[in-house]
Amino acid sequence: MTLKQKTLKGLGWSFIDNFVAQAISFIVTIVLARLIVPAEFGVLGIITFFIAISTSFVDCGFGAALIQKKDATQTDCSTVFYFNIAVAILLYGLLFFTAPFAESFFNIAGLTLLLRVACIGLVINAAGAIQFTLLVKNIDFKTKTKISITSDTLAGVIAIILAYNGFGVWSLIWKTVLGQSFSAIMLWLLNSWRPTLIFSFKSFKELFGFGYKLTLSGLIDTAYRNIFYPIIGKNFSSSILGFYTQAEKFSSLFSATLTTNIQRVSFPVLSSIQDDPEKLKLGYRKIIRSTMMITFSLMLGLAAVAKPLIVILIGEQWLPAVPYLQLMCFSAMLYPLHAMNLNIIIVKKRSDLFLKLEIIKKLIHLPLIFVGIYLGVDALLIGMILLSFISYFLNSYYSAGLINYSFKAQIVDVLPLLIVALIVSLIVWCITLLGWNNWLTIILQVITGILLTIITYEIMEQPNFGEMKEIVFDTMRKVLLSEKQNPKL
Repeated sequence: MTLKQKTLKGLGWSFIDNFVAQAISFIVTIVLARLIVPAEFGVLGIITFFIAISTSFVDCGFGAALIQKKDATQTDCSTVFYFNIAVAILLYGLLFFTAPFAESFFNIAGLTLLLRVACIGLVINAAGAIQFTLLVKNIDFKTKTKISITSDTLAGVIAIILAYNGFGVWSLIWKTVLGQSFSAIMLWLLNSWRPTLIFSFKSFKELFGFGYKLTLSGLIDTAYRNIFYPIIGKNFSSSILGFYTQAEKFSSLFSATLTTNIQRVSFPVLSSIQDDPEKLKLGYRKIIRSTMMITFSLMLGLAAVAKPLIVILIGEQWLPAVPYLQLMCFSAMLYPLHAMNLNIIIVKKRSDLFLKLEIIKKLIHLPLIFVGIYLGVDALLIGMILLSFISYFLNSYYSAGLINYSFKAQIVDVLPLLIVALIVSLIVWCITLLGWNNWLTIILQVITGILLTIITYEIMEQPNFGEMKEIVFDTMRKVLLSEKQNPKL
């Protein structure tokens, strides 16, 4: 199988994995949002902060180091496996004993027990971390897809049953823990790798030398992305935090799916051609243009249909989440660009530069966070939009020198795509001003958005749009041909 075929296959399965997993999670969230009050979603947001920070410490960048290392051995994998388990147990013990302080700080009754149960997932995830990393390294997203769909579905169904029977926030906690448990079990069942009784300090030192800077970078980024949970929970209310987390779920349905897929697949692929500068630049440029054509349209389109979408799916009690969602869409639309530029820096083994960039970007945003505390959640989100554009400039400026693909060249490639998406989404948003029924409004918005986007790109003769059409039509032809050759009896 050629690199191109392997990449397309990996992207295909990765998109299926994330899209279906996000769709399942989204459907479950919609049902739970009708059974659980916003304040209880806010409590989960606070717990998410502690879990996210701890998870960054567990990995320590070893996953990326193993993927980047072309000749990773059984000794390397076993060393990382035992390290992950040890750190996860240590962190769980720390969270277990400090949970009462968190309950006192946020003044949320019962937070101690909730946190202690939820954080069990740290150890569970650590047990399957190497299995997951090896699937990514081998671009085997078909197996990962089976695992995520099965585990998410089972955990989601159980959570809905619990919520229906009045378990409230515990439904959300058990959804998380059970999903992690099912996933870890299946990773072991469907992956042939097993650890051996060996721990190499030489291997640890080599991998840690590359990974610790990524860990610090990831920790800074994770803390930043999740810091709004405790800030909102402490300075405002659990209900407002609930609106914020729900808006974030809607936003991440597209932005996180696209970013994760592109980053997950492009990293091992670009790593495999890191020694061929021209090939690396060409492949990277193609990925950027295709990805941003989709991302700009989806994220700005989501902002345009936010109001009728939220009312239809989770009810009018969630209307305060609409402006949060719209602002999030404007900052999240650049996430794939951030991820791809940072991937280049990692591929080129510049983890030191990666760390430097994360520190600079977060220092820039600190004043905006303090302003937001006094001016409200809207101000926090506007600050995120501003930082998103600044971050893109910094990431692309430094990655440009590594592959000779300048910030200006990137802008020339993606600016026409952004302009098209902005114009189309503005027209689509204007439909909400007609004051029609929510169902009629959103149907008209979606049809209008799709038709205007297709017509505009056809008139522009955008090359990436033509390539995507070819892929879609080719896939449909193969499916139809398969049906003809294998008719149902």
